[in-house]
Amino acid sequence: MEYAILFLPLIGSLVGYLGRSTTKYFAEISTSLFVSISAVLSIFVFWNGIQNDSYGNYKIFEWISSGGFTANWSIKIDPLSSIMLVVITFVSALVHFYSIGYMSHDPHKPRFMSYLSLFTFSMLALVVSDNFLQLFFGWEGVGLCSYLLIGFWYKKETANNAAIKAFIVNRIGDFGLAIAIFLIFFFFGTINFEETFQATSQFAEKKIIFFGFEANLITLICVFLFIGAMGKSAQFLLHTWLPDAMEGPTPVSALIHAATMVTAGVFLVVRCSPIFEYSQYALNLVTVVGMITAIFAASVALVQNDIKKIVAYSTCSQLGYMFFAAGVGAYHVAMFHLFTHAFFKALLFLGAGSVIHAFKDEQDIRNMGGVRKKLPYTYTFMLLGTLALTGFPFLSGFYSKDAIIEFAYLKNSTLGNYAASIGIFTAFLTSIYSWRLFFKAFHGPYNNKKIPIDETHESPLVMLIPLVFLGIGAIFSGFLFKTTFIGHHSNEFWQESIFFLNEIKHESIPLWFLLITPILVLISIPISFYLYILKPKILEDFKNTNMPLYNFLLNKWYVDEFYEKVFVNPAKKIGSFFWKKGDVGIIDRFGPDGVSKLFKIISNKTARLQTGFIYDYAFVMLLGLSILLTYLILK
Repeated sequence: MEYAILFLPLIGSLVGYLGRSTTKYFAEISTSLFVSISAVLSIFVFWNGIQNDSYGNYKIFEWISSGGFTANWSIKIDPLSSIMLVVITFVSALVHFYSIGYMSHDPHKPRFMSYLSLFTFSMLALVVSDNFLQLFFGWEGVGLCSYLLIGFWYKKETANNAAIKAFIVNRIGDFGLAIAIFLIFFFFGTINFEETFQATSQFAEKKIIFFGFEANLITLICVFLFIGAMGKSAQFLLHTWLPDAMEGPTPVSALIHAATMVTAGVFLVVRCSPIFEYSQYALNLVTVVGMITAIFAASVALVQNDIKKIVAYSTCSQLGYMFFAAGVGAYHVAMFHLFTHAFFKALLFLGAGSVIHAFKDEQDIRNMGGVRKKLPYTYTFMLLGTLALTGFPFLSGFYSKDAIIEFAYLKNSTLGNYAASIGIFTAFLTSIYSWRLFFKAFHGPYNNKKIPIDETHESPLVMLIPLVFLGIGAIFSGFLFKTTFIGHHSNEFWQESIFFLNEIKHESIPLWFLLITPILVLISIPISFYLYILKPKILEDFKNTNMPLYNFLLNKWYVDEFYEKVFVNPAKKIGSFFWKKGDVGIIDRFGPDGVSKLFKIISNKTARLQTGFIYDYAFVMLLGLSILLTYLILK
């Protein structure tokens, strides 16, 4: 069963791609079916683990063996990986079915479905690994698949640029992860998780010289591991690829943002908790970067107008929550939010796709509005997703997001208090931009001048059914699994998959602290409706009087512009110099171009002998015979 969970999506990818020329819906049905079976089996494995404590490590084959070094290809099933299996396969299966309707008019949909399944397989290979090498294989696999999917519409220049940007930015993070793996192998003599984690305490005080500086080995490993996580999970400074990734089809956005690629970084930090717990510096770094990312992305989302980019920045912000939860030592709470977030974020992305579908590929929320009655089902699901994201009481986001803020407060440290404060303020900003999207998309006057309101229509059933399942998850996932994941006896569930050196006790919390976030979430609803629907001129006047602040947020804190000036343009100039002077001026000049030019000159000279007159040919023959006789005589 465990083998089927991993390899069914891979088989589906191959079958779907190779069978694309058979019957009309063969690729769509085959890929969706294989991933759906994998999802059902994943749920069974997850439930069997909770009920019967049924976990294990299933070796597939010995991958690399050299001297005393061995790296297996294995399927490690423990509480942590079993949760990831459910999240990945369940969301992926729904995205597959949704794509049948969303991509129905695309001539290359078999290739698209095949890429989705390959993406799913790569992420599964990552989360079930029992060593860093297999994890790195899956890590690079999801990077490759993200490139293929973001740039799926390869005839669009913006899509190609976004795919390249995602690939390059992730290479920076991947380089950090590779260095961490090299350090682990060099000093620990192994890359197996269990062996590495058992030996970590022995190296807790070890110092090494790294580029001329003395540094703690564990801290160095953790920092580089986190750099890898920053790239995949789009944390501040390595986040720039994430909003541009919206150039891919909407189902891609849902899969990348809800269940696969961006959650890999959080999974890596939680999986490596036995290492991170021995470096307070690294944990503080994780907390600070998570805090900055949460408030950065939320502030930028306030002024974005592309419906998918708003949801994308929301993902970036929520990942910041997960990281600062891990940074304060609440790894289980980070995973709980990852679990609930998958449902409501996939719901929001697919709901946004349904809105885009209704408006014939329009993504600007300023050109929407007034379609609440035209899209009743999409409206309901978007409302549900928005409530869950904002942390509305008793929906999934309420349990997991508030738990992160509470555990940061319970850390009882200066950094923990800062994280809790940032978390509360970010929750308010999250509510504001989420309701802005919702109200401007469905309420107020109809603002689209290109499409008559009568031409807008509800999505087909194949796109709405996945929203039903995600809606159920958005409602109940927090309530049903809160006790299991973060309750007083949650250690019994997590066992050894998460390591707590200094566990935070969920003790009594002041009532005012428990109420402040839900109150802010609730009052943001009428505030948003008033400002964005009833009195939009107030914000317009505020924008005009505070244009520098507005431009600062609209241009995403000018991080892209900073990179363009400091890194991209100098790199282009250096590359242009070496291309013109080195490649063209030297290599081409004296290499292929020089050789071809020489042969051309020789050929032109030789061609002059071909006059067509018999006496010229006789002269050449006589000359050749004379040379031959001279050679024979002298010899």
